[in-house]
Amino acid sequence: MTTRDPHYIGVAYHVLEIAGVVAAVLLLIGLVRPGWALAVAVAVGPLLGYILSRGSGLPHYSDDIGNWTEPLGLASLAVEGILLLLSVPLFLRSLRRRTY
Repeated sequence: MTTRDPHYIGVAYHVLEIAGVVAAVLLLIGLVRPGWALAVAVAVGPLLGYILSRGSGLPHYSDDIGNWTEPLGLASLAVEGILLLLSVPLFLRSLRRRTY
């Protein structure tokens, strides 16, 4: 399958996928603070990408400018928003915990 998107867009998606798996593994093995920190980044990255790609556009990527109501994009925003609402308070709670 080929795409006309710039190469860095595909790379960013792969990095996001890997980061999501790493965040899950960190949480599963008990490394809560870095796990939730990475989960916050996994949520914020696509949200920022969505806003930038629909707003001013990204370098060599202007096809989605103004396309705010694309259904798959909105579904992605919902999932990322839920992850952000979950991960930020849990990350902040992990900062307040004392580690011995």
